[in-house]
Amino acid sequence: MSGTSEGPTPAADLIGPAVTESDFQASRRTGTEAPDSFRSAFASAPLAMAVVDREGLVSTANDSFTHLFGTAERPVAGQVAAELVDLTSDGRTWHAYREVLRGRRARLRCTRRIKHPDGHAVWVQVTVSPLDQHTEGVLVSVADISARRELQARLRHLQMHDPVTRLPNRTLFFERLTAALEAVPEERGSTGRIGLCYLDLDGFKAINDTLGHRVGDRLLAAVAERLNRCADEAGYARASAPLVARLGGDEFALLVEDSTGTDQVADLAESVLLALRAPFDLSGRRLSVTASVGVVERLAADTTATGLMQAADTTLYWAKADGKDRWTLFDPERNAHRMTRQALASTLRPGIERGEFRLEYQPLVGMADGRLRGVEALVRWDHPQFGTLTPNRFIGLAEEDGAIVPLGRWVLATACRQARRWQLEHPGQEPLFVSVNVAVRQVWDSDLVADVDRVLGETGLDPGLLQLELTESAVMGSAGRPLQVLQALSAMGVRIAIDDFGTGYSNLAYLSRLPVDVLKLDGSFVRGFQYEGEGAPPNPADEVVVEAMIQLAHRLGLTVTAECVETSAQAERLRRIGCDTGQGWLYSRPVAPDRISGLRAPASYAG
Repeated sequence: MSGTSEGPTPAADLIGPAVTESDFQASRRTGTEAPDSFRSAFASAPLAMAVVDREGLVSTANDSFTHLFGTAERPVAGQVAAELVDLTSDGRTWHAYREVLRGRRARLRCTRRIKHPDGHAVWVQVTVSPLDQHTEGVLVSVADISARRELQARLRHLQMHDPVTRLPNRTLFFERLTAALEAVPEERGSTGRIGLCYLDLDGFKAINDTLGHRVGDRLLAAVAERLNRCADEAGYARASAPLVARLGGDEFALLVEDSTGTDQVADLAESVLLALRAPFDLSGRRLSVTASVGVVERLAADTTATGLMQAADTTLYWAKADGKDRWTLFDPERNAHRMTRQALASTLRPGIERGEFRLEYQPLVGMADGRLRGVEALVRWDHPQFGTLTPNRFIGLAEEDGAIVPLGRWVLATACRQARRWQLEHPGQEPLFVSVNVAVRQVWDSDLVADVDRVLGETGLDPGLLQLELTESAVMGSAGRPLQVLQALSAMGVRIAIDDFGTGYSNLAYLSRLPVDVLKLDGSFVRGFQYEGEGAPPNPADEVVVEAMIQLAHRLGLTVTAECVETSAQAERLRRIGCDTGQGWLYSRPVAPDRISGLRAPASYAG
């Protein structure tokens, strides 16, 4: 007769004709026997009620109670009330019931799911209360709340499911995810692991925008059907199938509880991709769609719902960035790199304001006589958490968020100030020029010409002692604002150099139309300059190509600087074919400004 237990229920949850119960209680207080009117009310009340003695046995019950719990073959009178209404299924409720029987507790109220004599299940709310201080026993009343429970279940289903796909929504997904993470593996004999496939449809927005949201919704519903099939197939011969949920928009998730390892979740992701690649036929309209999937699998005890979703979201981003229509497994090392990038990006501008950056200088040496001609200013970031960082760690970030503009201004001013200081410290020697790297975004997002003019005016540095380096891809094909900026800087007397030449367009003919003074050959050309005994056999073609580039540059009135010069043999070959200046570890690594004076004459780098 009894079913599952939900524990004690608050008094406010009771809905039923309590007046019948109170009238019965009042009748008990007026004498030892209730008047006939109250007996009649008790017997015919729609609320199921029974009087239970101190031993817990039913002494009398009304027709509603008998109909709910008894049969002609087995009347309810004399039966154990606690067993009839399932008050023994959990220790807390059983203890509270006995306290009411003994007069130590005023009332007990709880919800139970019981089995009706005709076989169907009924949700009831049970109330147990003492009769009065003069009468032994308690009154047990039972209210049928099945209709209310059914309504609540329907409302909860609507609240927890997506109306378009009929899949569990974000709320239900996180409820299940949280429960899975909080479950104790030893209690349920599980693997203690959890897996997640987090997917996003590729190009869904275009379908929505061109064909309309109605078609988009039908496509989402069709996708949901295929995901459910994948989940059912993955759950075959297992304890349960993965939970499929729509988290919003065109984002779906497949939650694998008690996963057996990465392979299981990866196989699920692969099956999802294969299922979605097949075209969708929506009432004669044939649509194709793919998906990107982020895959995460780990010990449940080692993660949280937030941590798992963050990892899945990051991995989904990787799958998109890597080309879409693929699944990508979460990689802790890759994620650590991403987190480091985020940390650097968030502290970049404050670092500039706090003065965490400094400059080192690498010599630019004349190939003919080995004398120091100038230096390239190279920025370093003394990060309080990550230590000294070279430009390749943060320049890209600075260009992305625009911090390159204030950083570039600081580098320009600091380098020019230092070049002027060297000039004043060595008045009898040929002054050194300083070369400063300029990012394309500095050209577009700031008034570079005005910045240079102001810095030269403040420091007193001659414009001819300032060289600005731009990458080949930034200079080649320049038009509009970039070309105007280069022309204005050149008109001021500032030298313009193309950095890493040979890795981009390499359009030497176009150089004649640009205000360029210097070509800096990319280090990949110089590395091929090897003699026997220094590595790979020499490649004559390398020397031919570089010599041709140098000769053509000279005919255009340009000087040539070779980067990454590391051996005297390389320096000799470059000198022989006419290269003007060299830069590399053969001469010096980047050093602090106070060491540059020691690298000037009489020291010589001539090989």
